[in-house]
Amino acid sequence: MSTENPRAGERAAAPALGLLPTLDAPAPERADAARNRRRILDAAARIVAEQGPDAVTMNQVAHASGIGVGTVYRRFGDVSQLLWALLDDRERQFQEAYMSGPPPLGPGAPTAERLDAFLDALVDRVAEQREILLAAHSAAPRARYHSGAYRVMHTHVALLVGRLRPGSDGALLAHLLLAPFSPDVMHHLAVEQELSGERLKAGVRELLTLRQDG
Repeated sequence: MSTENPRAGERAAAPALGLLPTLDAPAPERADAARNRRRILDAAARIVAEQGPDAVTMNQVAHASGIGVGTVYRRFGDVSQLLWALLDDRERQFQEAYMSGPPPLGPGAPTAERLDAFLDALVDRVAEQREILLAAHSAAPRARYHSGAYRVMHTHVALLVGRLRPGSDGALLAHLLLAPFSPDVMHHLAVEQELSGERLKAGVRELLTLRQDG
């Protein structure tokens, strides 16, 4: 994915949100290759649903899909990449919602409302697939920050921040706003601290207004 450096745009006026980059479309495939990819992903999804992401191995996915293990490795490399591929379809739906869906998450609402709606939706997004996100994060902790999904979210938040606070370092603030949504942090809050999604959403909003209230 080709993503422009957000710093250049946010320090002045943020560019139009319609220019936000998108996740790369899957490369064109032969019909048989596309079918094999679908079978591998469907098999991995069944294993995750029935046994959890920790149960996913390349050999087990190969057996469940009826595809040779060598093909599974060639297509996805390792378990971490396979888990990220499983998340890709859901991520595309989420991206479509905040880029072109109805307001307030999508275009048409005031910028502050869009930012609130995005952060609320991100709480739901992480909660929905917390275990698989955590497994992928644990297998490759730094991969999140180099993924197309994170770069697109970061650019989106940076553009919103740039509109709310012209002249601010939108790129930095976007990283800081997204930091609490790391899968390990959200797992700690939701599972170990037993905080509900609604409590997490309220906490994020309270954090955003903390200085105003003080």
